[in-house]
Amino acid sequence: MMMHDFSYRGNELYCEKVLVRDIVKKVGTPLYIYSYKTFVEHLRKLQRAFATVRPLICYSMKANSNLAILKTLVDKGAGLDIVSGGELYRARRVGCPPEKIVFAGVGKSFEEIEDAIRYGILLFNVESVPELELIERAAGRLKAKVNVSLRINPGVDPQTHDHIATGKAESKFGLDIQTATRIFADKSRYKNLSLCAIHVHIGSQIVTGSPFVEAFRKTLRFIDKLAKQGTVIKYLNVGGGLGVIYDSENPQTAAQFARRILPLFKGRKFKLVFEPGRFIAANSGILVGQVLYVKQTQVKNFAIVNVAMNDLIRPSLYGAYHGVLPLKRNTRAPKEVYDVVGPICESGDVLAKDRHMQELHPDDYIALMSAGAYGFVMASNYNSRPRAAEVLVRGSHFEVVRKRESLQQLVEGETIPAFIA
Repeated sequence: MMMHDFSYRGNELYCEKVLVRDIVKKVGTPLYIYSYKTFVEHLRKLQRAFATVRPLICYSMKANSNLAILKTLVDKGAGLDIVSGGELYRARRVGCPPEKIVFAGVGKSFEEIEDAIRYGILLFNVESVPELELIERAAGRLKAKVNVSLRINPGVDPQTHDHIATGKAESKFGLDIQTATRIFADKSRYKNLSLCAIHVHIGSQIVTGSPFVEAFRKTLRFIDKLAKQGTVIKYLNVGGGLGVIYDSENPQTAAQFARRILPLFKGRKFKLVFEPGRFIAANSGILVGQVLYVKQTQVKNFAIVNVAMNDLIRPSLYGAYHGVLPLKRNTRAPKEVYDVVGPICESGDVLAKDRHMQELHPDDYIALMSAGAYGFVMASNYNSRPRAAEVLVRGSHFEVVRKRESLQQLVEGETIPAFIA
């Protein structure tokens, strides 16, 4: 099973057919590197697994929203799952057809809603009654009929990290079944909306099929209840959440997932919508950094690198695991145990703990693996650190798809007022 296209040839790390150190020599570090082939192949795995039902696969662009990545996936048939006006802007920039866009998120503004209506997106995933009323008002003002999907919260434990579990009863996401039932019963009051879809997304990095099956069974019972009351559901959006391999996980494959859930939908007439993000993006990228110092104490060895929590916050935020590989492997080097840490003035700026690695030295380069999802998109300028560059590799070619921020760009938009000048 292909997980990604980053591998050693001899003792050198390659992305597809490109020597990673050659990219580093030209672009510098910190540096995100993405594999075109891996992005495309992960999308195709889902397309093949669910080919019999021809779903709409809307890549969840919050995972990685670089224009080059979006264009790659849209050109291969993907739609886009957006959660903001900024993401809608990106979707339009890459020419994503409006009928392949779904708009999720708990806090859509009136302006964002209007922009999406004007563009003609397929569906709004609605998370609350006030949001539903706001979309009704915007649609009325624009004299439009708007498709709406109610996101129901099935009260299922997805067996993942609490920060990425979204289907529990106490979650901020979605509507409970009772509230959704009342909305459908009172749908005539929403004259500018077509309440024609159900959305269910229970969380992220879910490695087994059981939580999905439980959630979808509950959802189908709800859809059957609606049918008896005269409501026809045209779309069932089953969200995303498929787990990936960061360390020792053994997640279900796309094919296994399809075999597990497709029987649930046999004979149903609605169109399935998927919103994969991490599954497509995570193992499609790495983050490369340089060792600045090796600090030895009585209790720890620290490899201090020029990558920090502002570049990749997942380890600090979630306790997330990312593999660490040297760009140049030395099988004869002695092994040491390191905490890989960044230069930011926070105790939480730890990228990897207790890693058994070949002995590291200043100026060595390392790759933090599985960094294609929720990496650059969550980056910040904390400690006034410019954000990293991004590179896309296809075969034997690579190109910078986002330039490294300059120090001048750090202060663009800032002014010193006259009363303190």
